[in-house]
Amino acid sequence: MSNDQSSPAVGPTRNRKALFFTATVVAAMAAAIGGMALLTNIMERKQEGKNPFYRVVDLNDDVEDPAVWGKNFPFQYDDYKRTVDQVRTRYGGSEATPRTPTQADPRGQVAQSRLEDDPRLKTMWAGYAFARDFREERGHAYMLDDQTYTERQQAAKQPGTCLHCHASVYGPYRKLGNGDLIKGFEKMNQMTFAEARKLVTHPVTCVDCHDATNMQLRITRPGFLEGIRALKEHEGVKNYDPNTMATRQEMRSYVCAQCHVEYYFKGQEKRLTYPWKNGLKVDDILAYYDEVQHKDWVHAESGAPALKAQHPEFELWSQGIHARSGVACADCHMPYKRVGAHKISDHHVRSPLLNINKACQTCHKWPEAELKARVETIQERTYNTRNLAMNALVDLIHDIKAAKTAGRSDAELAKARDFQRKAQFFLDFIEAENSMGFHAPQEAVRILGQSIDFSRRGQNELHSKGPAVATH
Repeated sequence: MSNDQSSPAVGPTRNRKALFFTATVVAAMAAAIGGMALLTNIMERKQEGKNPFYRVVDLNDDVEDPAVWGKNFPFQYDDYKRTVDQVRTRYGGSEATPRTPTQADPRGQVAQSRLEDDPRLKTMWAGYAFARDFREERGHAYMLDDQTYTERQQAAKQPGTCLHCHASVYGPYRKLGNGDLIKGFEKMNQMTFAEARKLVTHPVTCVDCHDATNMQLRITRPGFLEGIRALKEHEGVKNYDPNTMATRQEMRSYVCAQCHVEYYFKGQEKRLTYPWKNGLKVDDILAYYDEVQHKDWVHAESGAPALKAQHPEFELWSQGIHARSGVACADCHMPYKRVGAHKISDHHVRSPLLNINKACQTCHKWPEAELKARVETIQERTYNTRNLAMNALVDLIHDIKAAKTAGRSDAELAKARDFQRKAQFFLDFIEAENSMGFHAPQEAVRILGQSIDFSRRGQNELHSKGPAVATH
């Protein structure tokens, strides 16, 4: 009887064991399949890391056309094409000003004239080409045309050196130098602008900043290679080469600093030179110019040996809190963004004020309106101080002109003219820089304050030589 009573329990027990065994096998198989899928995914991602884009066309250093690069990098190319937009912020950028195209200048629109906005600039640059034509800056898409057709081309014979920063010249340099970048650079510098212009086709393009074989950032501008080498030697580093010695984060600023810098044309060969031998501060640069006795022109009204600052964004940025914090130019002007499943650097290069969410709020967790107000407060204070410096400089120029008319000798005017040279360069350093002081607010105001002091000391020097000249 006992055997008959226990036998019904055997069937359910065996069923449970069979079910457990089956579940274990299924789980093991699922784990194995999952593991294989994970390993496959890892291998695929490693392969993608070696080839992080779809290679539709083969690229090399001879491919200048960004549309060809765009076949492999469509998202970046779409952004690059958007640099044609013209959107003005409160203290920068441009709005399209219509013009009637001519055979000499086919542009249907230009940026607004800064000379019309502030006629004092004509006094500051009297006798120089910038007093004839100076406009708000437009996006990278216009950098070649705006240099080609500026009226400054008629006011002065500009050299091929200008194309170093206004065109895609990496390929043309190498062709001119039979593969030697520096030799090609030297040859184009000595050409007229019109001659050199025939050798270039595009504004700055992909090949100017990226190695075609692996897309790594690189420096292609000889002016920067020589300038940064001189700067690093001043800092105690010999034979510095950014392409082999700079960090990736440094390169994300250096590729911009190839062009957004102060420079001058050295000697009869018009060699583009970055004046960084003594350092990057405006005081260091002025000391260098004094040392080599460089002047851009003689001021038409005062006779002062004057300097024209260019666009020293890199130099001013280097004195600011963002540079000290390791923030690169690209972090703000080309911030990372998501396009579908892809993370890319935004190649729609523009003011961070037009892209606050990605350019600023990655680090600064405040509302967009507050961040914009902070920036504009800095810029407004810089602009107001700039106006004080401009008034002081114009007063000094008028006083030197009056003293000259009254019969003062060159020897008697020499010191006042030197004060004008200093005051003008310091003021123009901020005037020509495109952040209205934001890249280094305290440094910008220091520079403008020093400019005011130079101008007033120049006036005092004139008064100390005899009867006071008329003030303004």
